[in-house]
Amino acid sequence: MGHPSATVSEADTGLREAGAEAVDLARDLIRRDSTNHGGGDGDERGVAEFAAEALSTGGHVPQVLESAPRRANTVLRIPGTDPAAPALLVHGHLDVVPAAAEDWTVPPFSGEIDDCPVTGEPALWGRGAVDMKNTVAQIIAVVRYWARYGLRPRRDVVIALVADEEDSARYGADFLVREHPELFEGCTVGIGEGGGETIHATTVSGRPVRLYPVGAAERGSAWLDLRAEGTAGHGSRPPGDNAVTSLAEAISRIDRHEWPLHLTPVTHSAIDAIARALEVERSPGDTDTYAAVAELVERFGRAAPLIGPTVRNSAAPTMLSAGYKVNVVPGEALGGVDGRVLPGAEEQFTRAMDELTGERVSWDFAHHSPPVSAPVHSPAFSAMREALVQSDPEAYVVPVCLAGGTDAKVFARLGIDCYGFSPLLQSADMDYTSLLHGVDERVPLEGLRFGVRALDTFLRS
Repeated sequence: MGHPSATVSEADTGLREAGAEAVDLARDLIRRDSTNHGGGDGDERGVAEFAAEALSTGGHVPQVLESAPRRANTVLRIPGTDPAAPALLVHGHLDVVPAAAEDWTVPPFSGEIDDCPVTGEPALWGRGAVDMKNTVAQIIAVVRYWARYGLRPRRDVVIALVADEEDSARYGADFLVREHPELFEGCTVGIGEGGGETIHATTVSGRPVRLYPVGAAERGSAWLDLRAEGTAGHGSRPPGDNAVTSLAEAISRIDRHEWPLHLTPVTHSAIDAIARALEVERSPGDTDTYAAVAELVERFGRAAPLIGPTVRNSAAPTMLSAGYKVNVVPGEALGGVDGRVLPGAEEQFTRAMDELTGERVSWDFAHHSPPVSAPVHSPAFSAMREALVQSDPEAYVVPVCLAGGTDAKVFARLGIDCYGFSPLLQSADMDYTSLLHGVDERVPLEGLRFGVRALDTFLRS
């Protein structure tokens, strides 16, 4: 398999080559449109087949598994050198959210390389450049590097590149976990999107600091269907139990609701770690109330978004539907709410929704995935920290709870401790979060090369 006796210098050269290959792979992935429009309307087959072909090196035989026509997933297990070691899951998604070409500077599926207008650095542009074909390309590049140089991981590595993460996971991770759990036999730790990128911040004294968050928890997704029933009738003689009014009042209560503070162990650790890194002075009781936490987190500056959305549950009204003619009072009104639930706060969320919707409005889950959490003080987290520090000696690695969700919630059902670890170096001027699902999504080329180095270090640890 490749160069079984490759020297250290040869392997270093190969790793640099892998970084360049990751750029080419990411371009090819972006150029294969895998837009997920939701509701079952998606097509990952082409990109899944490309990934499988790219992984078919050094004797590897990936599987392409369809959950429905054109909804495809690519899975590969790479044997480790220690059969007794627990296996590691590496998951990423192949689908992307829609992109309106008229809003973009470049065609969103062109995979163009051009300078970033903000940083001036060479960057790869296109839908999925950040979320998350960049990481998929890095994973494939590392596997191909191993094959060329006869390298093997210590433990089995299971790579799952899946469909439908940008909707319900029904055709991707959920399908694999339900129908093919044997593929993940022995996996105790998993990594995916949601951490490992550079966050540039400043200490109280003005010294720049490079933070690298690693996702150790996620808020659960609670997408809700609301339904109000009333008496249908003529608009000139409105009934007293108008469904539209009942729904509007419930939606208004949900929108105004002040959710109570709920700090998870991971968020406590995150606050402590970021405060130390930024030299922020602490005071007694600064995590006792929501107001106190908000004041403390505001002092974190550019690092504040790592904490702010994850100190309490949330529920955002997002959809309304009622009626078919302006002079007809409908007998039914429907609404949608995007709820996000912290670990340990599920009962609080359910109780609040019962109270907020009231007697006239019913609610149910349109999609429900529970929150997850993984240990911060673990060999896996330490290995991720070491991989980042080895790639950036000034890295300050901090655990975080993710505000949104990933496929980690699905794979966690198999008893796997899942972390957000998709390394990406970015400059101080780049706003990573604004590019997620945004217009002109792009990733610095050096960021891709950095990710290859960090992933290789961790995956062979």
